[in-house]
Amino acid sequence: MSPRNVLVVLYDGVQSLDVTGPVEVFAGVARAPGPGRYDIRTVSLGGAPVRTNSGLTLVPDGDLEGERPGAGTTLLVPGGQYSADFEPRLTGWLRAHGGGAERLVSVCTGGLLLAEAGLLDGRRATTHWHACEQMARDYPAVEVEPDPIYVRDGPVSTSAGVTAGIDLALALVEEDFGRDLALAIARHLVVFLRRPGNQAQFSAQLAAQTARREPLRDVQQWITEHPGGDLTVEALAARARLSPRHFARAFQAETGVTPGRYVERVRVEHARRLLEDSAEGVAQISRACGYGTPEALRRAFVKTLGQSPAEYRRRFGGRA
Repeated sequence: MSPRNVLVVLYDGVQSLDVTGPVEVFAGVARAPGPGRYDIRTVSLGGAPVRTNSGLTLVPDGDLEGERPGAGTTLLVPGGQYSADFEPRLTGWLRAHGGGAERLVSVCTGGLLLAEAGLLDGRRATTHWHACEQMARDYPAVEVEPDPIYVRDGPVSTSAGVTAGIDLALALVEEDFGRDLALAIARHLVVFLRRPGNQAQFSAQLAAQTARREPLRDVQQWITEHPGGDLTVEALAARARLSPRHFARAFQAETGVTPGRYVERVRVEHARRLLEDSAEGVAQISRACGYGTPEALRRAFVKTLGQSPAEYRRRFGGRA
């Protein structure tokens, strides 16, 4: 099997993990059993070394301006810059040649570079949550989706921060060489295979604030570890040694969400993982996540994700 090409664009101020995360995934194909591999090249303007935003120096393989990506090439643009003051030679090269690649991929704020080059016009895209508002404001021709960890629109794929680039790279490996190889790479890197692209950039625990007071923090942890347990306000208040009314007010004040909303987020998140990675039936998953009945789980999924558990499993479930 002839190798597929991955061309990685480097520039001063690039985020080093946006580069090395996906590159480690693609490089892992050659280390795994099987005939497939990627031919990975890093390039910069003039082939000059670049300094990352963390102070590391990366030495590229060649000169960006001599490259003409075509069929069989995945062009990867990592993030690093939040400013619209981009190097004009870089955006000019992307504008002239980026569209020639078979697949165009950005990590984090690399999506802003693609947008500046006009390569996201008329497409759905995402970027790091911190830069989504900027993308929507500065590039109105782009349909910005701030929640997903990555968005695939035809040959163009954009992802959120650092780890989302790894998720997207694993999805591309699975597309090219199959789930088993992608799973082997994920295990080697000790990461999940794979968070679906429409998973929120924040988990329930990250989306909510961490409570300041220890009893409330303990309750947050308890909810995460026992999604199938009794998570009524009364039961949680007793665990925090507060009255239900006082607990509900304090929990919302310190986390930004009501106890009920937090519990729902945790339960849906847990159910999603079981649907993706296990062979358990919907009835079993419903009980494990505290919903009791498949209908209750279905209502929660339709409300939160706009689709039923069965539809979600068909789209994102792996082979258990």
